[in-house]
Amino acid sequence: MINEEAIKAYFFKKYKGISSFAIKKLGSGVQGSGFLVDIRSEDVMKSYVVKALVPEGLGHDYPSDRASVFLLDFDEFKNLPKHVRAVDVLAEMDDSSIQSIGGGKEYYLLMEQASGRHYFHDLSRLSEQDALTQTDRARIKAMASYLAEIHAVKKSSKTLYWRKLRDTVGHGECLMGVFDMYPDGTLPFEEMRAIIRQSVDWVYALKPKHKRLSQIHGDFHPGNIWFNDTDDFILLDRSRGPWGEPADDVTALTINYIFFSVMRYGDLRGTFRESLELFIDAYIKASGDVEITDVAALFFAFRAIVIANPVFYPELTTDARQRLIRFAKSVLADDSFKVERINDYITT
Repeated sequence: MINEEAIKAYFFKKYKGISSFAIKKLGSGVQGSGFLVDIRSEDVMKSYVVKALVPEGLGHDYPSDRASVFLLDFDEFKNLPKHVRAVDVLAEMDDSSIQSIGGGKEYYLLMEQASGRHYFHDLSRLSEQDALTQTDRARIKAMASYLAEIHAVKKSSKTLYWRKLRDTVGHGECLMGVFDMYPDGTLPFEEMRAIIRQSVDWVYALKPKHKRLSQIHGDFHPGNIWFNDTDDFILLDRSRGPWGEPADDVTALTINYIFFSVMRYGDLRGTFRESLELFIDAYIKASGDVEITDVAALFFAFRAIVIANPVFYPELTTDARQRLIRFAKSVLADDSFKVERINDYITT
C-alpha cells in the first residue's frame, strides 16, 4: 500500500488551486502495485500513475534497493523512444510526508499514464485463430523493427556486457532470484542447481562477445507493450539497466509464443509458431544480427523459468510447467538455439 494522504499533500503542494483529487488502485502484481491519480484545477487536468514495489524478494528487500530501481527509471525512461516518461521519484519520510527524490524510508515512481491494450490480449486471441491477420503480422514486424532500431545503438563496455550476463543468472529479479520464489516442492534443488550450472557455463561462453553490447529495453514482454488500434505502441517498465545483450529483449517477447502454445497445445504450433518464426525472421532482416540464435540460449532459459514459476502463473498445469522447465534445460544443453528444434526442446 501507499500513503494516500501524503501523496495527496504532495500534489496539493505541487499544483495550486486543486478542486478535485482522486486516487485509486489500478492493480497489483508480484513486484508491486500501481495507483492512478487524477487531479483537476482551474488550469490543470492531469492523470498520473504512482508505482510502489513490494518490499520483499526480487532484490527489493531494502528501501535503497527500491530507490535504486525508481531512480534508474527516472534517469532512463526518457532516453528510450516510445517510452512513457517518469515525472518524479517520491520519497516517504519518517513523518509520513512525501518529498521529491532521495532520503526517505520508501519510494514511489510517478510516471505518465499509458493508453491502449497490452500485447497479452493479442496472444490470447491467437489461440482462437487459424492464421495471423494483417494486423497481427504488422504488429509483429513493428516490434521486430523497433528492437532492431534500439539495438543498433552500441556501447563499448566489456564491464556492462559482463554485468548483464552475470545479472541474468544472479540478480534478484533474474534466474536465481526467480528460483528463490518457487514454492517448496515445485522443483527439486538439484534440478535448479543443474540449470544454474548450465547457465553459468553460458555466461563464460558469451563473455568474449562483449562487442554485442547494445541499448536494450530489458523487460520487453507483452505486459509492457501497449498497442493502440493500429500497429503503433508505447512501452512500460524499462528494467535492469539501459545496456545489455539484444537477445534479452528478443527472448522476453518470443518466449511468450512458446508459452501460450504450450498452455493450449502442449507444444509450439499454429499461429504461435507462425508468430515466432515471423518475428525472428523480421528481426534478423532488420538488424542484420545473424548471431542472435547463437547467443539466445541463456536468455531463453531464464525467461522459461520465469513463466514456469507458479507464483507468476498459478494457472499453469503441472504438465505445462514441466514442459517449460524441460525447454530451459534442453536449450541450455544445445550449442545454439534452433527454431526448428523447439518442439524437441519441449518434449524430450
